[in-house]
This record gives sequence, structure tokens and C-alpha cells, in this order.
Amino acid sequence: MASDHLMWTPRFLLVLVFLSFPYYAQCGSISNTIQSECLKVPNSEFGGSIINTINVLQQVVSILSDVAKGFGDFRLSNAVDDCLELMDDSTDQLSWTLSATQNKNGKHNSTGNLSSDLRTWLSATLVNQDTCNEGLDGTNSIVKSLVSGSLNQITSLVLELLGQVHPTSDQHESSNGQTPAWFKAEDRKLLQANGVPVDVVVAQDGTGNFTNITAAILSAPDYSLKRYVIYVKKGLYKEYVEIKKKKWNIMMIGDGMDATVISGNHNFVDGWTTFRSATFAVSGRGFIARDITFENTAGPEKHMAVALRSDSDLSAFYRCEFRGYQDTLYTHSMRQFYRDCKISGTVDFIFGDGTVMFQNCQILARKALPNQKNSITAHGRKYKDEPTGFSFQFCNISAHPDLLATPVNSSTPTYLGRPWKEYSRTIIMQSFMSNMIKPAGWLEWNGDMFLKTLFYGEHMNYGPGAGLGSRVTWPGYQKFNQSGQAKNYTVAEFIEGNLWLPSTGVKYTSGFGV
Repeated sequence: MASDHLMWTPRFLLVLVFLSFPYYAQCGSISNTIQSECLKVPNSEFGGSIINTINVLQQVVSILSDVAKGFGDFRLSNAVDDCLELMDDSTDQLSWTLSATQNKNGKHNSTGNLSSDLRTWLSATLVNQDTCNEGLDGTNSIVKSLVSGSLNQITSLVLELLGQVHPTSDQHESSNGQTPAWFKAEDRKLLQANGVPVDVVVAQDGTGNFTNITAAILSAPDYSLKRYVIYVKKGLYKEYVEIKKKKWNIMMIGDGMDATVISGNHNFVDGWTTFRSATFAVSGRGFIARDITFENTAGPEKHMAVALRSDSDLSAFYRCEFRGYQDTLYTHSMRQFYRDCKISGTVDFIFGDGTVMFQNCQILARKALPNQKNSITAHGRKYKDEPTGFSFQFCNISAHPDLLATPVNSSTPTYLGRPWKEYSRTIIMQSFMSNMIKPAGWLEWNGDMFLKTLFYGEHMNYGPGAGLGSRVTWPGYQKFNQSGQAKNYTVAEFIEGNLWLPSTGVKYTSGFGV
């Protein structure tokens, strides 16, 4: 199914023609008057490496497409489907990377900060290979052995590409309210109006254009550079929604938390991969959700059960709720922003390898299974060069009512996070922490694994759980004494928010101001 996108299409061949030009791609914001070179190697060498990587991806897809027909195992079938989708996503991300280095103002460019865009997309391809591998764990070992060598080769090739892009640590600039070049000016004006015009309405009582959300999503144009607004009236929508990668710039508006609810119960115990267990999954670029609840009702005994999974670059969630237990919110990859949201769960209930900012959100730890420990975050940065991480600012981190109702002597121990992968990165600043948080603050994954390479930081937090006196003393843990140290993890710096958030209509604070 995914292999159709891996063929040498005329559009892709046209991109290859540009590789003969021996110039270097430019880095930084498109508003820069003087731009630094973005790549550390000649453009032709960089492009050739991308093409080589796509060829290896094709090999993996070919193998998986063949073996998928030979087994009747439900979990293996789901894992193979995941891999095919993930490899297809990787091919697109590599194609964006190739295209953007040839035309810095092309429609595939996102923020206009080319280095940030390239590093984001390449990092996402790394995550895809890992997620494919993880889904195959515990399934037929023959299948994994057939593709593991090629997956490892892809990872090595992408790591090399990532190392050839200059970082943007000193190139974050204010856009002064400008929107990305690919976003139409007329859409910006519409979003800034008091009432957002709606393209289609979803209503269970038949008063809208559709009675289910999936049909409304399918009605949206592919690769749209204009915002497509879907209004979902109040109701409990028991459906599994996927916004595929072709559906760009969709905005979904509900009637409020607890009013518009999208609900499912897929989970790991019942044979779904973590990736495929999501009630709501979005890959299309530029997604916005407002006033909606996403939930997974499987319960703690079903273990991994995702309410929402996002691979949507430059996505924003405003006044939304995410309800679940283990693995509630899967911020799988790309740049994401959450504002005025409510997120609840137990084990690793905010996880993934995205570059994600949470601002003014309510983070609620729930009652877990006996002998379990709550870990709010589990960031999955596996490689040092990835730009990914979690940053929390102005948030309220406290206990869910079901945990508050639990006797103190049997309450679930709760921690800010634990390192899922080697270079796990999470920063919490200017946030309230209740006494639910254990004095140590952070939890090990497995003994002393990753404690030297992780990056956890706290800055200007307050509340009974925010005391630093008894915090962990791991080599990777940081107590930021000055705001300058934490500045890199603000909206403007960490997700280049000034370059794209104005176009979403979602309010935000770019720096340390309240």
C-alpha cells in the first residue's frame, strides 16, 4: 500500500535535476539579511545521501509488503502495517528535506528557518525506524530479522545527514508576527476574526454535513495551503480517527472539553501496537485542535493505550483534554504546541520524541495499578544530535481526583519523568508542583541506565513539590540558576514559535513573561 509513494515520480525526478547545482543551501530565518551556510557538505553530496537512503527505504517496504501476506498473527499484522506507514512517512520527510535544500522558499518549507526544518524532519525519520523496530518486538522473530539490518542502515544514513546540518542554537529570531511563506495571507485574516468561518460541520443528530469525524476529514483537500475548518458539535464520538499525511492545515473546533469527546479503547493487551492504539492520530502538517477531549478508556490494566498520537509538524492544541492511563499522549515526532490543555494519566502518560512545548497546561497524575509508579513524562530522544525534547512552562502539575481520593499509605508514587531513551530531554519551568511529586523528582528507567546522558532541568518552579533540596544528583540533571540557561526552552527558541504560532490564532507567551 505504501509503496506507491516510493516510486520515482516525475515530481521527485524534477527535484533531482537541481542536485547538479554546486551551491550550499542557506540557513536561518527567511527574514535574515545575512544568512549562514546551512550544510556542512556540498549540496550535491547531501542530496545524493538522501537518495541513497530512500533506496534503502524502498527495500524495507518491498520486504515487508511480501511477508505481510504470510502470517495471520493480529499483532504482527498491526506491526507490519505500522512499519509500512512509518517508512512511507520517512520517504516524505526525506523528500521535503531534499526539496527544501534546493528551494528555500518552496511550499515544503515550514517555518522558514531551514536548519530547524531539516533537523526536525531528519529527526522524525530516526523516530520512525525505532518505532517500527519496537512494534516488531515480541512478534515473529523471522520478520524482524529480515528487516533489522536495513532499518539499522537507514538509521546510520540519517544520523550522518543530521550531522551535516548546522544547528540553529544562535539563529532563533522573532518573526514580528509574520506567517510561514507557505501559509496563505487570507487564511491568517480569517483566523484572526472573532468567529472562525467553518467549512463543514459534524453533528450526530444529522444537523451538520456529516455524522462522523472521519467522513469530514476525508472531505478536506489534500496538501492544502489554506486552512480547512471542521466544527464538531457536542457529543460522544466513538470512532478511531486518522488524519493522514496528505491532509494539511486542518483545524478542528469542538464545543469544549467534556462536550465534544472522541473516545476509543484500543490497547496493547488486546493486540494493538502502542503506535496503532491511538484513538485519534494525526500526521498531516499544520493541524489545530480547539475545545475537544480525546480519550482512551481501556484502563490501567490494559497497559499502553494512547488517546492521541501526533506526528503533525507545527501542530497546536488549545483548550483540549487528553484522558487515559498509561501512554495517554504520544507526541511521536515533529514540533508541537499545547496551550491551556488538561492531560491525565499514570505511567509515562506524556511520551514520544517530538519537540514539544506545553504552556499553561494542567497535568494530572491518576491512580495507577498496585505497585506501579507514576511517571509523567518519558521523552524518547535516542541520539544526541536530535533537536527534540519536552518543555513545560506555567503548568500546574498535581493529582487527579481519583489519586487524591486514595489513602496516603497506598497512594501511587509520582515522579516528573524517567528516561525512555539515552538522550531523554525534559525541562520544567515557572510551574506549580503539588506535594504529590516525590522529593527526588525524577525516576530511573533501569538502574543507572541513561543517567549520564539524559538532560533534565528545572527553573523557577514553586509549590510543595518543587523543592530542589532532595532532588536526584544524576550527572544529566540540571538546576538552572539563571534564566539564560532556560531561555533555549521557551516558545520562541525551542519550537521557533514566533515563526508559525501567530498563524494558528492560538495565544502563547514567547519568552519568560506571564
